[in-house]
Amino acid sequence: MMRLHNLRPRPGARHRVKRLGSGESSGHGKTSGKGHKGQKARSGGSIRLGFEGGQMPLIRRLPKRGFNNAAFRATYAIVNLSDLNEFKAGTVVNEELLRESKLVRGDVAGIKILGDGELKHALKIEADKVSESAKAKIEKAGGTITMREAATRKPTAGADDVDQTAKEPEAATKSKKKSTTAKSKKKASKKR
Repeated sequence: MMRLHNLRPRPGARHRVKRLGSGESSGHGKTSGKGHKGQKARSGGSIRLGFEGGQMPLIRRLPKRGFNNAAFRATYAIVNLSDLNEFKAGTVVNEELLRESKLVRGDVAGIKILGDGELKHALKIEADKVSESAKAKIEKAGGTITMREAATRKPTAGADDVDQTAKEPEAATKSKKKSTTAKSKKKASKKR
């Protein structure tokens, strides 16, 4: 009778761990591919990729100039027309529906529809970008395409705030000039 206490793996499924660098008696030679002592010969001892023994690594020695757009790049989720055939005719296809159906995943700036494949029925599609071929095929199938409005960024300071900030330094400079002229007049009167 098979019980939990007498369960065993199939013969040959588990192997004895090969003890590396454990001397001649281990049956794998004196150092067994671990070399002679040092950090790499130790259990758990490893050196991360790009480490050069403490000297300045190559990635830090190389000069870094110019502009890189990687931090500001907008990544769009690509959806082909052939993927949209799973939806029924007249369905409003938007980002929420595409995420529910697992056609769009992860953090993306928007959705772009490409014209790979044929659209079999009319759909109401909401997207951020559409290729010319995809647009023509959607309209040919009797569907509509609605471009989503990009989220407008709110200005940090209004026009009135800018005017006030511009006026304040002017007033401060005028008051400073008046005070300096008054001081100079007093000094001149004392000399006389």
